[in-house]
Amino acid sequence: MKSYVRRAHHAGSWYSEEPNELDEALANYLAKAMVASSKSSSDVAYETESTTDSENGNVDRDRHTGVPRASISPHAGFQYSGPTAAYSYLALKEALISNPSLRTVVVLHPSHHIYLDGCAVSGASTLETPLGDLVVDNNLREQMLSTGKFDVMEKRVDEQEHSGEMQYPFIAKVINDVKKHTPEHDNLSIKVLPIMIGSIKQKKEELFGKLLAPFLSDDGVFTVISSDFCHWGKRFSYTPQPSREVANEVHEYIEYLDRKGMSLIEMQRPGAFADYLREYSNTICGRHPIAVWLNTVVTNREEGKERLDVRFAKYAQSGKATSLRDFSVSYASAVARTANS
Repeated sequence: MKSYVRRAHHAGSWYSEEPNELDEALANYLAKAMVASSKSSSDVAYETESTTDSENGNVDRDRHTGVPRASISPHAGFQYSGPTAAYSYLALKEALISNPSLRTVVVLHPSHHIYLDGCAVSGASTLETPLGDLVVDNNLREQMLSTGKFDVMEKRVDEQEHSGEMQYPFIAKVINDVKKHTPEHDNLSIKVLPIMIGSIKQKKEELFGKLLAPFLSDDGVFTVISSDFCHWGKRFSYTPQPSREVANEVHEYIEYLDRKGMSLIEMQRPGAFADYLREYSNTICGRHPIAVWLNTVVTNREEGKERLDVRFAKYAQSGKATSLRDFSVSYASAVARTANS
């Protein structure tokens, strides 16, 4: 396999290509997320712009205190999704500090531009970002390729796909911060392995979930699942209308749809998540990476390797849609931690 250097193809359009400007923007997102996450209120299940405290008051947040092992993070332009993605990267930062075994971040992302009936690892040796380059974990890649089930992305395909790239500057940022502000981690060496999850059927989601299970249960691996949630509007060919029993406004109905799916993700029910997608056709662009990861989580739990507690930490919409003239994209961040016995 001939490797390549993956350029920061979307820098300068989806996010700033100027290092100081980008660093300041990400630092601001992370700082605001930290303040919100540190609020003393214990009766909010996750931060959302349109739910009240009382709606989530029956959730026991105290038990969600294990070591962070994975996160779901959005991948739109940072001006839109950055404030939500920051909640996921607070978890990665915590993991880098608290887990001395951590050596690799695996990024599971969808394919927006090519049809892929399977999964493909990045063929890159290096992922460029304005905040410093990330080294790809070739050893882990070779282990996955040895299964005979994974393809390898070509450079053009890799660089065209934004859903992986939008995670890389955040990863570089938190690594830099940990190395700079915690002297005991100044020699921190973290690699990354992007994996594109294609538009695969449920049986293949189960297959790849089982294949990835031993890799992602390794203490040395943190997993980022890249996904936006509902894409609503004529431009997305998805305009379901609210019923009075559920919601009055379109944006309320969008949140209702998203939260049904988010609940199933928290409950770690890949089969029910697949049924939900068939019933509502919610335009969750990372539905296949999410489903593969959920099957991995279930496999590891059933085999006694790892039990996780999954919670959403932030939910937002790009706009409050009220009519067919509007459109919106939903963003959500979730964190999976080791579950207390």
